[in-house]
Amino acid sequence: MKSIKIHQNDSVAVAVEKLAAGDRVVVDNTEVELLSDIPAGHKFALKDIKSGENIIKYAYPIGHAKCDIKKGEHIHTHNTKSNLSSLLNYEYNPNYKEVEKLIPRTFMGYKRKDGRVGIRNEIWIIPTVGCVNSIVREIEAKSQQFKTENIDGIYSYNHPYGCSQLGGDMQMTLSYLAGLIKHPNAAAVLVVGLGCENGNIGELLKHLGDFDKDRVRFLVAQESDDEIADGVKMVGELAKLADTYKREECPASELVIGLKCGGSDGFSGITANPLLGALSDKIIGMGGSTILTEVPEMFGAETILMNRCRTENEFNKTVDLINNFKKYFMRYGEGVDENPSPGNKAGGITTLEDKSLGCTQKGGTAPVEDVLCYGEAVKRKGLSLLQAPGNDLVAANALAVSGAQLVLFTTGRGTPFGCPIPTAKISSNSALANKKSNWIDFNAGQLLEGKTMPELSEEFLSFVLKLASGEIKAKAELLDKHELAIFKDGVTL
Repeated sequence: MKSIKIHQNDSVAVAVEKLAAGDRVVVDNTEVELLSDIPAGHKFALKDIKSGENIIKYAYPIGHAKCDIKKGEHIHTHNTKSNLSSLLNYEYNPNYKEVEKLIPRTFMGYKRKDGRVGIRNEIWIIPTVGCVNSIVREIEAKSQQFKTENIDGIYSYNHPYGCSQLGGDMQMTLSYLAGLIKHPNAAAVLVVGLGCENGNIGELLKHLGDFDKDRVRFLVAQESDDEIADGVKMVGELAKLADTYKREECPASELVIGLKCGGSDGFSGITANPLLGALSDKIIGMGGSTILTEVPEMFGAETILMNRCRTENEFNKTVDLINNFKKYFMRYGEGVDENPSPGNKAGGITTLEDKSLGCTQKGGTAPVEDVLCYGEAVKRKGLSLLQAPGNDLVAANALAVSGAQLVLFTTGRGTPFGCPIPTAKISSNSALANKKSNWIDFNAGQLLEGKTMPELSEEFLSFVLKLASGEIKAKAELLDKHELAIFKDGVTL
């Protein structure tokens, strides 16, 4: 197989391997002579396309031709322009189907008092403000003595925020920290503040609401004679609680999985993202939950998600999600099509529509049940959309604070980053999986080599359940995961 035509209505095909000008490729029983070299993952025209005519991929326009394009010619940024514009009016045309109901599989997790389930049993040390980053690192180092067989790790986290922020910007930071503190992967949490910051512990408590006071302790460094000694003592006390938790059999309906992509290439929308979509449908079919974010990477594919909203209320919330994020771009004088990245383009993604139509496939086919604000926890089973940018670190962290126990992250270019929750990387192609085996956890490129989606999605589900059960760790968990990435949109004093 030298090329793939994704949908019968497409006017382009994608090269599976590097093709040369003069090569003859058969697509839909029709021979196409290539007029240009076509890198792997890039597109070529299946028919003559006139200037101004839409270019169709995934059965939807990914932009229009900037000039006449001949059959067999390379289609990319040099001859394609996005169709995206600023704010739009939308009409609700419901078009969704229920996913197949499945008997829930099980995994071994940690049941918490609030009814949620964790897939790791860790102690987290969280600063309210960047001023105490060095303090929490030292408390972490001196607290390793308390780690037991039942405690998966003792980790401190760093971030530069929590003070000198105004209005909504400060509220986003506090919402983020509150969500992290209540996360079920943390058996216990020590929160360390300085004492004089805007986002002090008193303000943070307003965002926390009800919480298990046995598993969360607070330390104000300015009020302590020896904050490190006091912090270590508190971690020691929290470790006694954390050590009492044991893994128990739990139904997959308790899983909340974050769906993310980054460093995408021309194969991401053909292999890795559809594989996540199939997994998402399976988890939802078993009564579980998934979260799709990266709002700018919904631009151009948003009507598909809007029409999958279960009710008009969710449709209206999705319209606000899209248009409010466009307003965020416009406030700073940026075009709404300022994407994809240079790496995306090198991998064969031409326009934001091209990227979005591939990106949104991670959400499978399930109805949209809810739309969440940044920092808001999942409330309904099924598929939720989450307000967050496309940035890998910020979006993955946003998924965590909304309650995802793990992030499944597709990539065609590769990335080693991790966040506070297990972040498993799924490669879109085998070359990346082989080259970066220390980064990649699962290879969706097998779909280009004879594996069927039903076969591979079943293997992938087994992998996810083993990951959730702690039988295996994500490669990113073996690297550093100490940095928090918090969404910022405001003035720093």
